[in-house]
Amino acid sequence: MEISASLVKELRERTGSGLMECKKTLVETKGDIDAAIELMRKSGLAKADKKAGRIAAEGIIALCISDDGKKGAMVEVNCETDFVAKGDAFVAFVNQVLDRIIKSQPKDLDALMTMPLTGGDSRPINSARQELITKIGENINVRRFVLCTTSKGVIGAYSHGTRIGVLVELNNPNTVLAKDIAMHIAACKPVAIAEQDVPAGILNKEKEIYTAQASESGKPAAIVEKMVNGRLRKYLAEITLQGQPFVKDPDTTVGKLLKDAGTSVCGFYRFEAGEGIEKRDENFAEEVMAQVRGA
Repeated sequence: MEISASLVKELRERTGSGLMECKKTLVETKGDIDAAIELMRKSGLAKADKKAGRIAAEGIIALCISDDGKKGAMVEVNCETDFVAKGDAFVAFVNQVLDRIIKSQPKDLDALMTMPLTGGDSRPINSARQELITKIGENINVRRFVLCTTSKGVIGAYSHGTRIGVLVELNNPNTVLAKDIAMHIAACKPVAIAEQDVPAGILNKEKEIYTAQASESGKPAAIVEKMVNGRLRKYLAEITLQGQPFVKDPDTTVGKLLKDAGTSVCGFYRFEAGEGIEKRDENFAEEVMAQVRGA
């Protein structure tokens, strides 16, 4: 049967799907637009499952803090390409997920994915994610989130574009300092707050490397030990928040800055989009052609 352009346009506007897919589905349902929508939703879940195994290493880090500075939330949502990460539909989904986190405070990722996307949208977040995969044509993954709360201090936040986000809990209500510390963490990527917080595994690994290097010098064991200890102290200063030179004033350390302000950092979280995800090296032109062919 003949499918009018206006009917295809209406289906596209209601589903967000491509023109060819809309026309094909309308042909299958003999022009019944409601049946076409139902069929596209059913087939969409299958397509979403097919795309679920594809690597999603791009994406957005989104964060927010409450008006009183006592609560903060941050989430990472991944997609396959930077182009999609900048799209309105993807950005809107990320912001809706973030809003749900701060309002409902889920205990973990599984709980979050079963919650409604918005107050006016009863779909679970995971169903909305699957439908967005079908609409956009890329795998999308809500990877991780964090909630920060404080009773006597303040939550500081800083985002570097949409690629890096930081939440930090300060032990007093100094909002300006909290934001400065969050900015420092974004730039300098400390592993821990203080030396005693550095995981033993990291420290032992570095000590083994420094010992092997120093032993090659042929110097006595006592000298080798001093060399190793000196390098470890320097290493700890480089990777701990308190030991690092403050990014806005390298003549002072963050530890001294906090001490002078009469406060301390209780904890921090730093997310960087795609960190730890192994990216696949693909030819972009071939990827586009594969999508055109319906692969």
